[in-house]
Amino acid sequence: MRPDTPAENVDHTAEAARLERTAGLHPEDAEALLLRASAHLELSGDRPAATTLYDRLLSSPDSLENPLLVRALKASNLWEYGHEAEARAIIEGVRAASPRDPAPWVIVAESLEAHDELEAAQETFTEGVELLLADVPEPPPYATHPLLFGRHRVRRMLGMGHDDWDVLADTLHTSPVSLDELHDPKRVWSLGSDNPAELAAEISRLRAELGTYREALSRPFPVAVLHWTAEELTELLDAYPSLATEYPSHEEHLATIETSLRELSASGTPNLGIVTGTVPSYEAFAASEASSPEDISLLPQYATTLAARGRAVAWPPQRGAACWCGSGQAYQGCHGAQ
Repeated sequence: MRPDTPAENVDHTAEAARLERTAGLHPEDAEALLLRASAHLELSGDRPAATTLYDRLLSSPDSLENPLLVRALKASNLWEYGHEAEARAIIEGVRAASPRDPAPWVIVAESLEAHDELEAAQETFTEGVELLLADVPEPPPYATHPLLFGRHRVRRMLGMGHDDWDVLADTLHTSPVSLDELHDPKRVWSLGSDNPAELAAEISRLRAELGTYREALSRPFPVAVLHWTAEELTELLDAYPSLATEYPSHEEHLATIETSLRELSASGTPNLGIVTGTVPSYEAFAASEASSPEDISLLPQYATTLAARGRAVAWPPQRGAACWCGSGQAYQGCHGAQ
């Protein structure tokens, strides 16, 4: 959620203002855009202004896709400029709500960790891991990896031995530098060394860790599959009958989405997502490309554009969450039943 851009290369205040203006032009994307604007305000040092944006989003919680993430980010920001009591209260509220999205868990646990509340951070990471990953077949969803890595890091700082979740984190980590080495508490002491060789080695380790983190941030949804609701697909085919070759029926469309995502997952593609299209939005996209909506090659491009605007939702849904198809059933009892 935080923009991964060096402070010297961007005017964070101006970028926040640009994102706010864009949110006004695209209200359907306001949540994602305003969260990015808030992050830029935090990086600029204007944390009260960031809190104002978080409060603006939370003033209409029913319209938010992820209100608990907004609350978690607000708590983290508040603590950074002296509002510890309010931040703690929000963090406890987020934990009590047991979010099914890993992001709020990571934000509040890392906030506790940043303020040396290591025991509480370890408990929070563990709560999230046990809620979201118990009975989930391996490999776990890509979005849950930061939970496992964060838990591993805090337990290492506390001197705790490895358990099964730590072993899983080790198997998921792909950097040449192992998690045990990256999370070694002695690294903190090496940063204060006067020995150039020790400092150079530590910088190499930090670069490896940051490189992995940046790669994850830079590709939030490398593959996003386009989904149409039954009503939107009917409207699409009424307006553009030639697309019936691509969408013979809504049931087949849904089955194709699930099959495609499973095949991509089996091939090792991480962090898959689904975006839901609308006919007016698709027509506007086609016009912006100086093309016809009947051009089938536009469909994957449209999906990629929606994902870049923050409209993608992670696949597969977390355990107990509703199916992506909109049936209202739990995913495991719907398209995840196979």
